[in-house]
Amino acid sequence: MDTEIKQKLQEAKDWLQKEFTGVRTGQASPALLDSVKVESYGAMMPLNQVGTVGIEDARTLRVSVWDASVIKAAEQAIRDAELGVSVVGDSAGLRVIFPELTSERREQLLKLAKSKFEDARITVRALRDDAMKAIEKSEKAGEIGEDEKFTKKEAVQSVVDETNQSLESLFVQKESELKA
Repeated sequence: MDTEIKQKLQEAKDWLQKEFTGVRTGQASPALLDSVKVESYGAMMPLNQVGTVGIEDARTLRVSVWDASVIKAAEQAIRDAELGVSVVGDSAGLRVIFPELTSERREQLLKLAKSKFEDARITVRALRDDAMKAIEKSEKAGEIGEDEKFTKKEAVQSVVDETNQSLESLFVQKESELKA
C-alpha cells in the first residue's frame, strides 16, 4: 500500500517535470522537441530517433538528421508542432531558433505553468483521499487497529507533504526561469 501511493505520487511529480520541460523559456532546450514526430519510411517516429538534437547556442538547437531524405519531413514536423520557433534548413541539417520572449508571452507561459502545477496538486490530493479512505475501510473491516490506522494515516500524510513540497519547488524554479 505504502509503496503503491509513493509510486503514484512520484508519477505525478514526474508528469509535472515533463510538462514543465515543454513550457519553453528563452533558453534552447532539446527536450522541447521530444514530442515532435517525423514521418520516416512510412512510420511516425520521434525526432530523436531519426537524428540528434544538440544545443548550438543559448537560443539555437542543431538537428542533425541521419538520413538526408528525412530533412524536409523533419522541418515540416517541427513547423507543424507549433512550438513558436523558427526552422532553417541547411546542408548539415536543421537549425531551430528560439525567439526572445515578450513580456506578454512570459505571462502566458507563467499561467500555463501555474495551471499544470495545480493539476499536479489536484492529482496528489485525490491520491491522498483514496489512501485515507482505504485505511478507514481497513479499520472498519477489522483488518487493522485504531493505533495502526493513525500510524498509516500519518505516514501517508508525510509522503503527501513531501511530494507537495517537491512540486512547489519545481514550480518556483520554473517561475524564476520564466521571469529571468
